[in-house]
Amino acid sequence: MTTKRDKGSAINRVLEIIELVANAQSPLSPADISHALAIPKPSVHRLLAQLKQDDFLQINLRGLWEPGNRLYQLSMGVWHAERFKNARQAIMHRLASEVHETCGISIPQGLEMVYYDRVQANWPLQIYLPEGSHTPVWCTSSGKLYLASLTKAKRQKVLEVLPITAMTRNTITDLDALNQELDRIAKSGIGTDNEEFIDGMVACSVPIKDGQGRLVACLYVHAPSLRVSFDKLLEFVPHLQQAAAELAKLDDSEI
Repeated sequence: MTTKRDKGSAINRVLEIIELVANAQSPLSPADISHALAIPKPSVHRLLAQLKQDDFLQINLRGLWEPGNRLYQLSMGVWHAERFKNARQAIMHRLASEVHETCGISIPQGLEMVYYDRVQANWPLQIYLPEGSHTPVWCTSSGKLYLASLTKAKRQKVLEVLPITAMTRNTITDLDALNQELDRIAKSGIGTDNEEFIDGMVACSVPIKDGQGRLVACLYVHAPSLRVSFDKLLEFVPHLQQAAAELAKLDDSEI
C-alpha cells in the first residue's frame, strides 16, 4: 500500500528526485526538478550534487540531469531478481519453441546494446552471443531499433559520435543511407539485420515498451542464414510482438 511521502524527509526527497529523473522523457534542469517536486532550489542543487557524487545521476553537456551508471546498475539488479527472471524466461521459452530459433532481450547502454537475457535454440549450428555481450547500435537489429526510437535531433547527435565501421560487406556505413533505414524502422517498428553485424547471421527485433510507450528493451530473434532466410525470419515478427507485449505487462501482481 502506497502512503503519502513526508516532504520534509531528506531521503524521500532523494528518492523522489531519482524517480523523477528516471521516468523523465528527456534530461531535466534543476529548475524542472524544483518545480515538479516543490523542493527549494538550494536543496535541489545540494541533493543533485550528492547524487552525482554517488553516481546515481549524471549531468550532460547541456547541464541537464539524467540517470547515472549506479542507477542503471540498480535497475538491472531489479530485472535480474529471480521472480522477474522466471516470468521472462517462461515467455521466452515459449517464443523459442514457436520460432525454433534463439531469442533474447537486449537493452541500450550508452552507445552499445547489451544482450541481457536469452533462450538458445536446440540446433547443432549456433551463433554464440552470450548474455552480457556488447554489440554496436548501427548494425544490429536491436541497435537500429533503439536508434529509430529516438527523436531525429537526438538520433543525429548519437550518429555523429558513433564510430561507424563496416562489420560485414552488408553494414550500412553511409549516414544518409543509415538515416533512411532508421526512418523505415521507425515507421514499421521492426528492427532488422541482414548479415550487417556478422556474416551469415540474420536477425530481427521488436520493442518492449514501458507504460508511457517508450522503448526500454528489444526482443530479438537471430539465426544462421544457412538455415533461415532473411524473408523467412520476418515471418516470426507476430510471435515476437505478442511476446514483447506480454513482457511489457509483467509486474509484481502477475509474477
